[in-house]
Amino acid sequence: MAEGDERVDDVAGDGAGEGGVPEQRRSGEPVGDVYEWFRRGAQLLAQGNPAAAEQLLARAAAAEPASRSIREALARAQFDAGSYAAALENFRAVALADPSDDYAQFGWGVAAARLGDFETSAEHLALAVAMRPDADHYRAALRQTRATLAARAGAFGPLLPGAPGYLEPPAGAEDPPRRARERARPPEDRAFEREPGTTAGPEPTGERDRQDG
Repeated sequence: MAEGDERVDDVAGDGAGEGGVPEQRRSGEPVGDVYEWFRRGAQLLAQGNPAAAEQLLARAAAAEPASRSIREALARAQFDAGSYAAALENFRAVALADPSDDYAQFGWGVAAARLGDFETSAEHLALAVAMRPDADHYRAALRQTRATLAARAGAFGPLLPGAPGYLEPPAGAEDPPRRARERARPPEDRAFEREPGTTAGPEPTGERDRQDG
């Protein structure tokens, strides 16, 4: 998730062993404390090593599960490492703890899209765009998700009003869903529709005619 690089603070020192693998004690635990794990994990992520970053950030999140900054950094590392389901859960946790966090809503949306849940993706990307309408990458992700929803709906008919991704037609334009519903109605139903300005229904036949006679 390169778009969120600005969310990771600059850190000093490499904090990693050869090949980007975090240094460890003999017990297998990374060297340092929770803050050090977060600091080094954030730097590994910024350097393009999400797998190594995930190891450190997962340790930090386990030690400080209430820290939104650690969870968000872990979610970014998981996303960049291709662990989209795990990333979604951590972005979701941050967004539920602080619904006004636009980046967490964005991360939830793009992770959902990678998992094929475009309805959820559209919902949370729309929230992110509403919070930060100037963020081009938010709007681009939302457009892509809505285009996917529209393309999928095209195989089954147009999107109906209220569906995720539905866009209101311009003023004065014909509503495509209404036109499609009209075409789908049986001919016999349309044959008995009243013309505008009339009140009479279809002419009576059968038993009623004989009674009138």
